[in-house]
Amino acid sequence: MGLFKKKVKTLYAFANGQSIPIEDVPDDVFATKMMGDGIAIIPSSGEIYSPCDGEISMVMEHSLHALGIINEDGMELLLHIGLDTVELMGEGFCAHVKKGDYVHKGDLLVTYDATLVKEKGYKDTTMLIVVDPKNHQLVSYHTNKEMHKGTSELLTYK
Repeated sequence: MGLFKKKVKTLYAFANGQSIPIEDVPDDVFATKMMGDGIAIIPSSGEIYSPCDGEISMVMEHSLHALGIINEDGMELLLHIGLDTVELMGEGFCAHVKKGDYVHKGDLLVTYDATLVKEKGYKDTTMLIVVDPKNHQLVSYHTNKEMHKGTSELLTYK
């Protein structure tokens, strides 16, 4: 019958670039899923977009390297730009949203100077972490693929 079967939904690419499994991120906090399950993209440019429709729940003050989104299904998501980029204290980062803003899939969230980040010795690998799945389960991870912001399927859940 499928009357109570959950529909499969999608989180889309939040950047252009190469997707990688979260386990391949060279940081134990992310690779061991301490903050939650997820996926990462090695961006080809310094632009991060919304992977879904939802409300901005948090923008990391001063450093601007991380932000939270609560999607329409109540899932709590974290976008974390780079590894140890908090140490830059916002240098080269510009947030285009603030807490409480409603965003749509593909909306520009943050820009950063990718050249500066790399020159300062940081990686700009960006993680999408499902901090609270709200009774949903992740069913597929589209890893090791070329991603296009807002159109490439990154994660599916039900």
